[in-house]
Amino acid sequence: MRFKLQFSIFILILLHIVNVVPGQSSGKPPVRTFDAQHYVIRSSFDRDKKTYFGDATVSVKPLSDDFRILTLDAVGLNFSSVSFEGSTEQLAYKQSGEQVHITLGRSFTPSETVTVRLKYQAKPKKGVYFVDASKGTEGMPAHSSQVWTQGEPQESRHWFPSYDFPDDKSTTEQFITVPNDETAVSNGELIKVSENPDGTKTFHYKMPVAHSTYLTSMIVGKYVKVESKYKNIPLAYYVYPGTEKIVEPAYGKTPEMMRIFEELTGIDYPYNKYDQTFVAQFNFGGMENITATTMADSEIFFSQFDFGRQAVMDLVSHELAHSWFGNLVTTKDWSNLWLNEGFATFMEAAFREKLNGRKDYIRKVTEDAERFKTEDSFNPDRHPLLRPNPPIDDRLFDTTTYQKGGVVLHMLREEVGDDVFWKAVNIYLKRHQFASVETADLRRVMEEVSGKDLGWFFAQWVENAGYPKLSIRQRYDAKKKQVVLTVSQTHKSDSNVSSAFRLPLEIEFTSPTGKQSNVLNVTKRSEVFTFDIKGKPGKVVVDKDQKIPLKTVSVTVTAK
Repeated sequence: MRFKLQFSIFILILLHIVNVVPGQSSGKPPVRTFDAQHYVIRSSFDRDKKTYFGDATVSVKPLSDDFRILTLDAVGLNFSSVSFEGSTEQLAYKQSGEQVHITLGRSFTPSETVTVRLKYQAKPKKGVYFVDASKGTEGMPAHSSQVWTQGEPQESRHWFPSYDFPDDKSTTEQFITVPNDETAVSNGELIKVSENPDGTKTFHYKMPVAHSTYLTSMIVGKYVKVESKYKNIPLAYYVYPGTEKIVEPAYGKTPEMMRIFEELTGIDYPYNKYDQTFVAQFNFGGMENITATTMADSEIFFSQFDFGRQAVMDLVSHELAHSWFGNLVTTKDWSNLWLNEGFATFMEAAFREKLNGRKDYIRKVTEDAERFKTEDSFNPDRHPLLRPNPPIDDRLFDTTTYQKGGVVLHMLREEVGDDVFWKAVNIYLKRHQFASVETADLRRVMEEVSGKDLGWFFAQWVENAGYPKLSIRQRYDAKKKQVVLTVSQTHKSDSNVSSAFRLPLEIEFTSPTGKQSNVLNVTKRSEVFTFDIKGKPGKVVVDKDQKIPLKTVSVTVTAK
């Protein structure tokens, strides 16, 4: 997922201040009683009444003996039938809070598969979104009425009964019935499109690779499919009729992104297709639904203009990067969301580096650092990357999780070295592919490959909040030909923010005799460093290569 390009950082701050979206909090996964195996979801709609009709088959394997009650996440679903698949006998069920509890009538064991079919309808407030047709506005084209879904963080339960938390993965299959002149886009392979006697048609999609529930999606509307390919992977761009020209400026670099991400990670694109579809009134810039990314049309149409093309490229690369970081390897819980979003944000910069060189990479990293620092200076809800008790709503998606997460990965790369970093990323992805991860998994593999103890790094950058603010007083002793630096860390510290950051900072002095570089190994709240130097230093540059962008530095020159 990614912010909207025009989503002001100050709006993000306001959301934190006024806390407009109440949400439940849970840093830990719920207790699982089963392993979901497969979901079959049959969908149809009444557009005028904004009603969703669902028919879901859920297959699970119990995790213990004497499994008698199947509990699924389900919100606002009005059930008309709950039975075993293939049976007409109704099962007793009870709805409570955001769940439905189904009494199975006998006990099941882990060697058995329980398959239940549920038929229902809903007027969803989340999960499924109905968008009316538009005749177009200035700068935006017309579009048909649309139906699209959004699952992250926990909205899938609003349109199909499921285990709606990221630590379980299953395969999915969808049958989506739409008017004859419309298209349905969903996850995985399009198996068949069937014509129905009533003038509708049904799209059958099958996603054979297990994935977390929040990545399940569908989009319905009038679209033109523009096709491309990377190696043997079909690429498709679903755009509004008459807007086909937007594909090249918006999506034209997708094959190159795939090539570069494969090269950097050492992992081939993990799936058998990649679709990108834009929709109207989408709350975010994009969402990495597995093999079928959803994007906001208002974002994609920025690519018509020179000023917006770079931002759209970042958006497209961010969502594609999730195919590796988020979809292939998925956060175990929402407290570790930075492993998804921080990596996807970092890969925006990594793609720029391969495309345009190191200078553009550093530009992107420092811009991300500045965005985070700006929000952090106003944000009353400062939190670490590893976030205890996160809110399960849109407040998850902030500049700490995204921009700080990406910059911390840049700093980790600088700490362990380029070759070590990418080797460790490759092992991380291979070791945990199609599974769930937490921060300790990333630290473990980085330590294994680098041979370094990175406990201090993860403690101050991942497990604590904030960033250091440095005040440096510079004094030159002409008699001793020495420069004396008094370095103070002036940021406010509390239970979330370290009082003293460990900072290996390069400092470059320019004197009449030339340039001289030294390293400040800052470890204390205040300390003094002395360096021999041949002439009185004039210009002083701290961290010229931006190895640690998460900092502010002020330098004051004092007389002896």
